[in-house]
Amino acid sequence: MTSTLPPLVQAVAGSIGSASANAIIYPVDLATSRLQLQSQSLGLDNKRRPAGIQGGFYILYAAARKYGLSALYDGLLTDTGATLLSNFFYFYFYSSLRGIWQKRNHKNDGDSLKKLLPKLSILEELFLGFLAGVASRAISTPLSLITLRLQTERSNDSDEDEDGDSHSESGVGSVVGKIFEEDGLAGFWKGFKTTTLLCLNPSLTLSFFQVFRRALALSKRTPKGMAIDPTPRQAFVGGAVSSSLAVTILYPLILAKTRLQARKKSRRNDRSISASPPSLVSVLQDAYVRNELYQGLEMQIVKGFISQGVTFLIKGRIEQLIVDEYLRRRLGK
Repeated sequence: MTSTLPPLVQAVAGSIGSASANAIIYPVDLATSRLQLQSQSLGLDNKRRPAGIQGGFYILYAAARKYGLSALYDGLLTDTGATLLSNFFYFYFYSSLRGIWQKRNHKNDGDSLKKLLPKLSILEELFLGFLAGVASRAISTPLSLITLRLQTERSNDSDEDEDGDSHSESGVGSVVGKIFEEDGLAGFWKGFKTTTLLCLNPSLTLSFFQVFRRALALSKRTPKGMAIDPTPRQAFVGGAVSSSLAVTILYPLILAKTRLQARKKSRRNDRSISASPPSLVSVLQDAYVRNELYQGLEMQIVKGFISQGVTFLIKGRIEQLIVDEYLRRRLGK
């Protein structure tokens, strides 16, 4: 994951990898968001929809049957924008902070500096990853919120509005207007406090991936303190497993963030919603009482497994191509 290439190169490679993975797995992301909100969208018949992976595919099937395959990509453009921004700044901030931190800690090591660069403690990895995550999410949260609204705009229509009374379809402009009308400019950062806590997700993923790299180095008996660059296949497996572990640990917060951001101040002909916004604690308590703390976890893991694995694979491949091109030009001289 972490290389010795300049931060800008890592940022570009990481953001392209993330955006590519996001486009591949986007329908699963959409199904995951709707699964996380499922208890809030039950009809009057109180029918229980399928849960887990089966429930996710049921949601996709119902949406495609009613609206066509394009409905599986509601919000893709804004989500791709959010992914590019978030991951570009995340990888840039992380690699920059990591370089500064290591140079400060190893400034007297002379020529051995480069050999020591890959080695940081797990706590240091977590701390730097958290700082990078907060900075990048502050930039991308408005687009992520718009994406969530677009993803769930038709979630209530998929299989229960048989009388033809469906919600009006909304584009980006309409959703932006609704968010501003409900909460003003601050509304575009709704749930950011929870998002801040979730910045541990990429840092946990990075930490687990660094553990994977070190275990790989030990298995190949490389010199102590040295990390090795995994092959594309190893990067895929290591990144996917790392992401799955991080998601499982933080999933209740992921679910709470989705429910907080998707909540609207009022809905047409619905006076039952309290004027005071719910808190993170109240959302978690409600999910716990309803036994929903891990609702949609299976789909989230599937999404993270494929997405993170593809991200690491493509990022590593792009970086390798850049290095190969640099060496080719240098040797050509």
